[in-house]
Amino acid sequence: MNKVVLDASALLAFLNQEPGSSVLESLLPQSVMSTVNWAEVVAKLQERGVWTEQSQFDLEELGITIIAFDLKQALITGALRSLTKSAGLSLGDRACLALGIQLNLPVLTTDRIWAQLDLPIQVQVLR
Repeated sequence: MNKVVLDASALLAFLNQEPGSSVLESLLPQSVMSTVNWAEVVAKLQERGVWTEQSQFDLEELGITIIAFDLKQALITGALRSLTKSAGLSLGDRACLALGIQLNLPVLTTDRIWAQLDLPIQVQVLR
């Protein structure tokens, strides 16, 4: 059973072995991530020149369930714009939150500002 939705920032913190990432290791097989946030991770790895076919296999081996961004998530993402505009959340940020709302699961991120928002789900800040 899934227990947490991962933001791209949380997975990148884990991959970079940043502070707090050890907490995430045991959660990975029970985690879900939007395809939008998965794309953000791939983009960051490509920017750093570390993306290969092996990288894709390695990421898939982490056991994270990737969920396709669908119409319901798109509607929630759009509706979150007015609630999160003052905090400067991106489309990817809102897509992550939308998946959490849709699945009624807490969201794990490194973005502290998310925890200050009045959201219908729990936000856990990794560090």
